[in-house]
This record gives sequence, structure tokens and C-alpha cells, in this order.
Amino acid sequence: MTRKIRCAIYTRKSTEDGLDQEFNSLDAQHEACAAYIASQRGEGWSMLPARYDDGGVSGGTLERPALTQLMEDVDAGRIDMIVVYKIDRLTRSLSDFAKLVDRFEAAGCSFVSVTQAFNTSSSMGRLTLNMLLSFAQFEREVTAERIRDKIAASKKRGLWMGGVPPLGYNAHPDPNTRSLVINEGERGTVETLYDLYDELGCLRAVEQEADRRGLRSKRHVFSTGRVQGGGSLSRGQIHHILCNPIYVGRIRHKDKVFDGQHAAIIVDELWDRVQAKLQDASVRPRSRSKAQGSATRSAPLTGKFRDQTGDRLTPSHASKGGRRIRYYVSNRLLSGGDKANGWRLPAQQFENSVATTVAKHLEDAMRRHTLLAAPDLEAADETSRKVDDLVQRFRSGDAQLLKTLVTEGQLGKDRLKIQLDRDEIAALLEMAPEDISEAILSIEAPFTMRRRGVEARIVTGEILSGPDRTLIRGLAKGHKWAADLQKGMPISQIARREKVTEAYIRTRAQLAFLAPSIQTAIFDGKQPANLTLEKLVRMQIPLDWTEQERLLGIGA
Repeated sequence: MTRKIRCAIYTRKSTEDGLDQEFNSLDAQHEACAAYIASQRGEGWSMLPARYDDGGVSGGTLERPALTQLMEDVDAGRIDMIVVYKIDRLTRSLSDFAKLVDRFEAAGCSFVSVTQAFNTSSSMGRLTLNMLLSFAQFEREVTAERIRDKIAASKKRGLWMGGVPPLGYNAHPDPNTRSLVINEGERGTVETLYDLYDELGCLRAVEQEADRRGLRSKRHVFSTGRVQGGGSLSRGQIHHILCNPIYVGRIRHKDKVFDGQHAAIIVDELWDRVQAKLQDASVRPRSRSKAQGSATRSAPLTGKFRDQTGDRLTPSHASKGGRRIRYYVSNRLLSGGDKANGWRLPAQQFENSVATTVAKHLEDAMRRHTLLAAPDLEAADETSRKVDDLVQRFRSGDAQLLKTLVTEGQLGKDRLKIQLDRDEIAALLEMAPEDISEAILSIEAPFTMRRRGVEARIVTGEILSGPDRTLIRGLAKGHKWAADLQKGMPISQIARREKVTEAYIRTRAQLAFLAPSIQTAIFDGKQPANLTLEKLVRMQIPLDWTEQERLLGIGA
């Protein structure tokens, strides 16, 4: 007797255009899927009465009402087969698709696309699906690049490209006009901050005086009802306001500044004086106070890192030729424990390595649009500028920033692990903590250590190993066999032709779906020195290109 297969139809449309029509896109998708289910009635397929329709919702997120209900029913075992018109109706993201497939498999549920005749219950269907989603992700990234190019061209014309307006301005009341208008209620706060810094020349003093006068940051209410700002101004916020050329009628795009189409709040003469004083303050040597300033400068990573045994790295120093040389030392070297595998790391070099690793991680996250929990392309340029400022502070040796953002870390045999503080990142970027992606808080980076006795020199990044001919041949074969599979050739036939096992073909064919940056690194010989073909084919390689790069330690 044929087993009954309960089928649920899922439909989605990205925009709300046309949804008020009597017969809309969702209805058309549902009708096509229903006809397909009817054609499979002899196989035991039957359509469930419930409809799962998401209208006006993007496929770039899994936070969709109908999809949420669908997955709850899948988890409850009420659905055996999910039917969609096209794959991208379910998701446009490789990482999201991997999550959905895992949940499908756990619940014994399969997935079928009506217009792309395959399903996830077969290995061939899964391979073809991965290929299609790879192209879908590629198209999405190309679209993002076009949007960034459009933003750059608009900024060059002096247009305001959206996001939360800065203190002192509101977005133009005409939504078709890409510009800013002065908020007279906030204008005085901006002018006061510039006058205070021109007079006092010290951010801390300006912060204290601004707090005494009751000056507040911009309060913004989002369409979701979430409220941001409206509190006391921090030194970071004040510094950002004092450095923002928007207040002299200009628009910044990355490292370039263009004349804007909005009115200025600050006159050029005051702006020039404030910038000169900020520059002088940035190069002026700080006094060595006995308070936290000295402690922060001397060892900002105190109590944060452990070695591979779990032993805490403790600050220490030695004097040589009248010079004070700082170290981070495994605690057992100081307490008389086992010294065989203890570390003595040059402190300045270790701090620079951590700072460089964090800076590169934030840059990569911004470039890949993984910094925020829900990427906002309109505000991407402003966020990118703030991240650039943060990166420059790391690379200039800002010890206080290192102490603030790094919460803990571990130094292993060949990996450096770092954990970042979500609240501090959010504060520095002037965002709510929940806006920061959880994924960017953990960093794992490769490094090598050149040892001499117990002392070690840390080198972050990978040793360039040169082209690995075996790895390149494996990659070439993977592409060839993936193409054969795409043409419909059975994997058993390919295995017989190549005189190898089917498992051998499967493990090599998956290499064709590595991220372009990883494949380029392999061809250029810039892959990690310890990455071999044998190691690669034994790994559980994720579908998402970003996860692949993170796993293998190869950036885009």
C-alpha cells in the first residue's frame, strides 16, 4: 500500500505590489504547486488544507510569519513534503537553506521545487540545489555591489543616502529629496559642543561640561517603535560629532569628502580650529597618571588571555640596557610550576597581533555585510565609516580600546581565539546591542610562533605555502565531476569511468562549491600551509561562503 505523503505549499512575494488583486502572485504559485501535487497522487501525495503565504517579505531572512508557522508544523511532524514554485521562494541564502534542510531532515520532511524538477531526498537533488543557491547568493552579492556603487555616486553629488540623521539635522520632509534640513531644536547642542572644544581643547572636559548643561544625544524612534538615543553624550559620541564634516555642509564617503546639498551648522573657521586641536591632541603624549591610565597602557590585556593549558597569561617585565621590556607570561612560569610548555610573549608584539586581528575581523565583517544582525544597506555607508574609524584606532595602538572591546581570549598551538564585548561595540558604533550580529563576537585566527627557549615571537596570519599541485588537481577534478553531475550523468557511471568509488567522487565534487575567494587562494598558492587535499575532503564544509572562509582562515 502506498504511504500517504502530506504536502504543504509555501508561497512568497518580496513586495506587496499586486497583492490586493483578486488573483495575485501568491495564488498563481499556490495553483501551480497544487497541480503538481495532484499529478503525484498515484505516489500517495495529498495536499494539506492550510496555506502558508508570505506577502511583502524578503527571502533574505527567515523571520517570516508563514514560514515560522510552516517550520513549527514540520517540527511537530504534521508535514512530510514541502512544495514551492521555485527554490528562492523558500530562501535566497545558502546559510539559511542549510539550517532549513537540517530541520527538514530531523523531522523526516523533504522539499520539492515545482519548476526545478528535483527534491532534497536524493543526493543528486541536493547537489543541484547547492549549485542553484550558489548562483542565487552570487546574484545577491552582485546586487549589493551595485547598490554600493549607486550610493558612492550619490554621495559624490552631495546627496544624503538615508539612515539615522545626525544630531542637528532631520531628513528632508519630501521623501524624494535626498538631503537634510537643520533641526533648530538640536542645532544649539552641536554649536555648543564645538564652542566648548574650541575653548577647552579636551574631550573629557567637554563631556563633563555637556553633562552638567544637560546636553543629550539625538533621540530617534524607528518604525518598529524601538527608541535609540536621548541620553548623555559620551566622549566617543562627542568626538564623532566634532569630526563629522556634515556640519560644515559636506558629505563623507569612505576617505573622500564632497560638497553636500544641505546647509551647514558650523562655519569653516571654527571647524578648522577644532580639527587642528583634535589633531594636536591625538599626537600629544599623555601624562603617566597613577590611576587606570598607566595600568591600561602598561598591560591592556591583563587577565584576558589563557594559554593552551588554561593557565592565565600574566603581565611581567624585565630590564635590559636601561630599557623596560614587557611580557605576557604563563602564570606557572612565575609561580614555579611546570615550565616545559609555558609561554613568554613580547607584550607589545602580542598586543599588536590582537589589535590587527580584531581590526581585520571588523573590516571583513563590514565588507561581507555580517556585522549587523539585520543589514541595512541604506545606512551601510555611515556604518562603514564608523567601523573604519574603529579600525584606525586599533591600528594606531589605542590601548584603552583594546582593553574595552576584548573580553577574553585563548592562545592555542596554532590558533588565536578572541571574544569581543557586544555592548561596547554597539556603544562605539552608536547602535543598540541587539543590532550587532552574534556571529562577529567570536574570532578565531591562525598564527605561528617562532620559539627560542620559552620566549616566542607571534606572527599572525598564515604562512604562504605556494601552489599545491595536488590540491589544484583535486579542485580541477571536482569542477569536472560537478559539471558531469549537472549534465545528468549518474555518479556510478562517473566512478566507473574514473575507476574510483562513488564516495571518492562525492568528496571531490563538493570542492567545486567552495567560495571563490578560497578557490582563488588555492590557485594563487595563498592557502594556509596546513591545508591539504586530504584534510579538505575530510572536512564538513558548510554551504555558506562566509562560514567556509572563517573555517579555513581565508578571507575574501
